[in-house]
Amino acid sequence: MPSPRRLGRRAVLYLLVALAMVWTLFPIYWMVTTSLKLPIEYASPEPSWAPTRITFEHYRSLWEHRFLRYFLNTVITAAAATVVSLLCGFLAAYALARFRFPAKLDNLFLLWVLLVKMIPPIVIAIPLYVTLRQLGIINSLLGLVVGYQVYTLPYCVWMLLGFVRDVPLEMEEAAAIDGASRWRTLWSIVLPLVGPGLAATAIFSVIMCWNEFTYALLFLRSPAVFTLPIHIASYITEYEVLWGELMGIGLLASLPILFLSGYVQKYLLRGFAMGFK
Repeated sequence: MPSPRRLGRRAVLYLLVALAMVWTLFPIYWMVTTSLKLPIEYASPEPSWAPTRITFEHYRSLWEHRFLRYFLNTVITAAAATVVSLLCGFLAAYALARFRFPAKLDNLFLLWVLLVKMIPPIVIAIPLYVTLRQLGIINSLLGLVVGYQVYTLPYCVWMLLGFVRDVPLEMEEAAAIDGASRWRTLWSIVLPLVGPGLAATAIFSVIMCWNEFTYALLFLRSPAVFTLPIHIASYITEYEVLWGELMGIGLLASLPILFLSGYVQKYLLRGFAMGFK
């Protein structure tokens, strides 16, 4: 039987875990309840903890304002930007990890990538806007995907570099002795081994693109190509804040990321374990 001292420590631990859970889940609870309340309830000086009468009027308003179109625009943009950054970042990380460059150009390249990542994105917004306009892809999802590489590509290069370096070089040498080409080795050996790292990198890249607001606001002008962050901002007007719709769309916009994170959780843990070796 555990001693009273051990039971006391366990009780304190459970209490701290419970407090942490309440602290973490209470904002989600408040979003759910506010989205189901009548405006008179959440606008009251003393708001209630739960809706006295449940209404789905706010969600119906979101549907009427074409929430699904902005949602699909965000999904397409985040997915495309993540795929492009993962592909380019993986190839760059493999080249930096396996090939030798003269005059330490690999270190200079990594330093340059790090500097681009550290620069506030708003600093390069104007030259990027001019470039996208000259290419004729401004005010389009394609232009936004290209612009998002400022966020995602440097991050992917640095993240994947550590995962590629953890792959034993002996496995690639054995494949080369068996007659496998560089591309075959890259596809059949290196890529599966860094799969958890790719999953961990991808989820953070998706989150960065999903929540991005600055470039979407600057590069998009037509409502047909707006993403969720821009649409969410429209519920904060000069004269009022539409809290019901704001909480509802905030909840709906968060669910895909929560489900995606839960689905790839085991890959995230394996990826982090590889990164900390």
